Amino acid sequence: MTTLEPSPFGERAQVAPRTRRRTATLFGISLAYFMVLLDMTVLSVAEPDLAASLHTSTSGLQWATTGYTVVFAALLLSSGAVSDRHGAHRVFRAGVIVFGVGSLLCALAPALGILVALRAVLGVAAAACVPASMAMITRLYPDAAERTRAVATWAATSGAAMAAGPIVGGALVGLAGWRAVFLVNVPIAVLVLSLTAGRAVRCPRGDRRIDWAAQAAGCVVLALATDTLIAAGARSWAHAAGSGAATVLAGAVFLRAERRSPAPVVNRVLLRAGGVGAGLAVGAAVNFTLSGGLFVLPLLLQQEHRLSPIATGLAFLPLTLPFVLNPPITGRIVVRLGARPPILAGMALMTAGCLVLGGAVRSDAGYGLSALGLLLTGLGVSFALPALVTAIMGAAPDGTAGAVSGLLNATRQSGATLGVAAMGASVGLGAGAGAGAGAGSTYAFLLAAVVCAASGAWFAASG
Repeated sequence: MTTLEPSPFGERAQVAPRTRRRTATLFGISLAYFMVLLDMTVLSVAEPDLAASLHTSTSGLQWATTGYTVVFAALLLSSGAVSDRHGAHRVFRAGVIVFGVGSLLCALAPALGILVALRAVLGVAAAACVPASMAMITRLYPDAAERTRAVATWAATSGAAMAAGPIVGGALVGLAGWRAVFLVNVPIAVLVLSLTAGRAVRCPRGDRRIDWAAQAAGCVVLALATDTLIAAGARSWAHAAGSGAATVLAGAVFLRAERRSPAPVVNRVLLRAGGVGAGLAVGAAVNFTLSGGLFVLPLLLQQEHRLSPIATGLAFLPLTLPFVLNPPITGRIVVRLGARPPILAGMALMTAGCLVLGGAVRSDAGYGLSALGLLLTGLGVSFALPALVTAIMGAAPDGTAGAVSGLLNATRQSGATLGVAAMGASVGLGAGAGAGAGAGSTYAFLLAAVVCAASGAWFAASG
């Protein structure tokens, strides 16, 4: 009796479509991450058009930006547990659907209050997508080496989103106004759902516990702290004092809930690990400076220097191009010298970049000096952030990689929220004191320089 051996050509024919499907699915997961991050930067160059359309002030623009990041940052602390409990693919797809529908509604928003509320909904959807993405990639690529390459591809989309945001936003605003920056998310969401519809990324349900009371308290703390800074920038001192007192009270409630919780939102063991606290401070400082700068500069470039939206987007290229080009260099430095040198160099470059930007704004020296400041800042970000992930993961106790990753992302988004609030408040206080928007922007970049220098010094001293 003759046994027929399977043809190797048949095996290759089966493997090739499977590989293509897996690649397409990874592209869909990465595209969702791109969409989430794009929404953090694409609105920046639309600020003047949005303000004119909805008749709002700088404080209103701050809430249009931070309404997204407040909820995104706070829910990142628990969204990993939600993903594990209900199945990552279900949480991911629900987040993408809500993001697409919410973006469409944002484009139709008739008033600022409705827009801010819808931006908060987008923050919920974004928090659902990001941790679930990592679980889906793990399911899709069980082999460790393949998974490492897949995660690198997924992470590379962050640089692309940061680089594309101002330019895409400027082009869309120039063509169709601020509402177009939200409409672009709708076809992206549809494409993501189509690419990730296969069975390969289906993840089982788990039984992780979630303390929703502590999670809600953490969200309230961040929102009230943001409101305090925005009110101070508008020189609404009674409002700022009331929100500041409420922030302290909400913080006490959060700490009490955390101490009593069987499933705390923040793992205190992680915070006590050597170097983790300083690393989290660096992550917060990077996003503080980046998001705050992306909020302040478009207002200055368009309102003071009369640049068009697309010209404003192109003006940010010295800042954003290093996000795409420099991370491979940073990776090689980390392999040879460790994570500390590029982190410390990155924070020094960001400090110098903020000082140069502050001086350029103060002296009205033209675009050349501003471009130098943007380039230094962009290089600093592209050195510090990739190395920081390595440093944080290396300092985390065994078995806590997922939790510390979630904590790092939440801290970074909290820094982004406070950066928009604090740097925007500096501009408002400077203008309110009669110094003008230019001087106010100088104060904003000096504040960012202090934040970068302080966090870098803490990291240097952490050993």
